[in-house]
Amino acid sequence: MPNDAAPSEQDDMADAWAAALAESKGPDVASEVAAPAEQVSPASFTNFSPTGVSAGNANDINMILDIPVQLTVELGRTRIPIKNILQLAQGSVVELDALAGEPMDVLVNGFLIAQGEVVVVNDKFGIRLTDIVTPSERMRRLSRL
Repeated sequence: MPNDAAPSEQDDMADAWAAALAESKGPDVASEVAAPAEQVSPASFTNFSPTGVSAGNANDINMILDIPVQLTVELGRTRIPIKNILQLAQGSVVELDALAGEPMDVLVNGFLIAQGEVVVVNDKFGIRLTDIVTPSERMRRLSRL
């Protein structure tokens, strides 16, 4: 999925990530973030497994709650030749493969997590979730990749 953010927005986001990591880990994190992957030892990663949960590790999940992810609501898709794209003008209609009234897909970082229906709230579009993909189903879909 292409990244629509401008380079300056990407730099700002990278700076925000680095600052958040530095705030949560201490002053040495800036050098760890800039280090190549082969220089970071596996021992520096926290164990998030359920068997390793202790009083100190129970709040580790809070470290990831503010991580931004790309949320996409997909109305439909279509494939059209480039010659038809070049003929598009204001007022042109592009037919999608989805039927009217069909649930829309909700994707996080390109992975389906839910389906829903379009709603309008205060003159803005939104989506009311009607079906959430279970964690086991998400894992099954990931294993097929």
